[in-house]
Amino acid sequence: MEKIKVMFVDDEEEFVTTLSARIQRRDFSASVAFTGEQALQIVDDHVPDVMILDLKMPGIGGMEVLRRVKKAYPNVKVIILTGHGSEKDKKEALSLGAFSYLQKPVKIDELGMQIIKAHKSGTNDR
Repeated sequence: MEKIKVMFVDDEEEFVTTLSARIQRRDFSASVAFTGEQALQIVDDHVPDVMILDLKMPGIGGMEVLRRVKKAYPNVKVIILTGHGSEKDKKEALSLGAFSYLQKPVKIDELGMQIIKAHKSGTNDR
């Protein structure tokens, strides 16, 4: 079975690198971007199945990345993972097409389950 391709987008480099390594140990394929700009460039070449996206980043923020990714690649499932979100942010992200909205810190098992759920939700529309 092909591994689920996960892309992490977060400006907290140590956090996202560690998270990526931990998710790879659970048999996912993972890539990392540290800015919204970098994420948008990588997505054009390597479209992930699931994107784990922070909201607050310098430059292009998470909401704008979400908008652009869902417009260009509607089958990519986006999970928001933020430490600074609000109820308003949650509503906006979900209305823009985010699959789910999680708060940091997140348990790795829960994140893994959300990735699998998101991926399964998209297997019928390919």
